[in-house]
Amino acid sequence: MKTKEQKKEALEEGKKKLASSGSVIFADFSGTKVEAIRSLKRSLRESGAEFDVIKKRLLRIILQEKGIDLDPTEFESQVGTVFATDDISSVAGKVYRFSKESGNFKILGGLDTVKNQPFDAATVMAIGQLPPREVLLAQVLGTMTAPLRMFMYILQEKSKQS
Repeated sequence: MKTKEQKKEALEEGKKKLASSGSVIFADFSGTKVEAIRSLKRSLRESGAEFDVIKKRLLRIILQEKGIDLDPTEFESQVGTVFATDDISSVAGKVYRFSKESGNFKILGGLDTVKNQPFDAATVMAIGQLPPREVLLAQVLGTMTAPLRMFMYILQEKSKQS
């Protein structure tokens, strides 16, 4: 059991993390092995994100003070929180892949702290299944240049016939 002073420190630290976060993902980590959680933390750190466990009541207070209408005490299980500095797409992929590898780790939902927009678990998982940003940009670029390439090919073939 934490003392009142420890709870105040956890509350202040949670407020700082939320203030510097662009998005948050909530996950049920019960039954997940400690070593697996450590590997998730290392993976998230590379993306500028952080996994932390804050008691649900304290997390509710932190969210309410920021004006976010979300009650983490509604989650039935233990709640771990991923604080990401960027938007949710920056870490949803890593969290999604980790949840697939570790059968016990379940995504509960997410939150865009900038727009104050909550996401359900299905939305966070759908975002996590998307390819990385670089791959999507390459696909868009390929789609944009394909007609030009075909046009150039046709001109080249026409010039051979003349």
